[in-house]
This record gives sequence, C-alpha cells and structure tokens, in this order.
Amino acid sequence: KKQKKLIVVVEGAFLETVQVKDRYQLLNSDDHHTELARAKRPMENARPDICHQLLLMLFDSPLNKAGLLQVYIHTTQNQIIYINPATKIPRTFNRFCGLIVQLLHKHVIRAAESSEILLKLVPSPISKHLPLNIPVIELTKEAPLKPINEFVQKFEPLDEVVFIIGGFAHGHINIDYSTEKLAISEFPLSAAAVGARVCQAFETLWG
Repeated sequence: KKQKKLIVVVEGAFLETVQVKDRYQLLNSDDHHTELARAKRPMENARPDICHQLLLMLFDSPLNKAGLLQVYIHTTQNQIIYINPATKIPRTFNRFCGLIVQLLHKHVIRAAESSEILLKLVPSPISKHLPLNIPVIELTKEAPLKPINEFVQKFEPLDEVVFIIGGFAHGHINIDYSTEKLAISEFPLSAAAVGARVCQAFETLWG
C-alpha cells in the first residue's frame, strides 16, 4: 500500500540575501530599512519571518512526524527549495536566517553527521516536482468558503494531494498550476494558522 502524502508548497516566500559590509544576511524589514528604501522596495513584502513561522508549524506537526508531509518553497526570486522531512527547522529567526543564507549561496545543506541532504535548491518549474494528475488546491480568500474538514473528505481514497499556502503578508498567489481554489476562513489568517488547519484536517482524515 502506497504511503499517503500531503505536499505543501509555500508560494511567494520572500527569501533573498543582501550584502551588509562584508557578509550576507537574509533581507528583512526589521534589519534592512535602509537597503529596502534605497532600492525603493516595499517594506511590508520583506517578511521571511512568515515562512519561518509556517515551517516551524509544519515540521512540528504530527503529520510530519508520521512521515506524511512533504514541503517545497517557491520564492519571490523564482527559486525552489526542497526540504527533507527529517530537517530540524531552527527555532530562532536569527538561526533560520543563517541557514537560508547558507542554502542560497551553497545550493545544498547537508546533515553534519550523516551528509544526508536536508535542504536543496531544485530546478524550476515547481510542477516538475509534483506528482502528475493529482489535486492541487490553492488556498485563497478569493475562493468559495468551505469547512476544511468536510472539503478534504473527497481525498480519502487518494494517496497524494497538494495544498498551496501563500508565504507572504499581503497580496495574492499568482500561479497557473492549481486545479481548485479554496477559502478556509472568512477572516484573514496567518500562513502558520492556515498550515495548522490543513495539517489537522489531514491528521483527522488519515487518522
């Protein structure tokens, strides 16, 4: 029997580096006001912390611990990051920044003790990394509102399904590979709150 798998794509995550003096840092609105202003870039977009919070939630989930989750990130720079489900996401934002800077420069991060690949940049497009002919659900507040626990019932017989979660504070997911759109709350939710609801729904569904 094939292992069930929820594939989450974090779409539009703001992960890019900036050189400050002699070293690289992860560009963010708290630490790089001057750099963003100089480049005339909106402060509110530079929010890698949103992606960090979402990843902490996803990788801490019982779904991931049970081996039923796979996560990809599609960044605003059109880079695609594969994350090994066994990866321990750094708890602090500073350490997360260090990890992502290292990844964006080296293209791969390996476990120190086993040299197993933990994170790596993979070629575009994202659709290349998703199984063929499976449902790809885009979560957006511009879609019909449905209770997520009821909505996922139809996936019970399936082995794999993709959910797309926006990794940003404001704006819209701009993609062409989803098969269906769904809103799961009448209120704006943080990416981490959306991720929690999706994981919980599949934990219940797959028991």
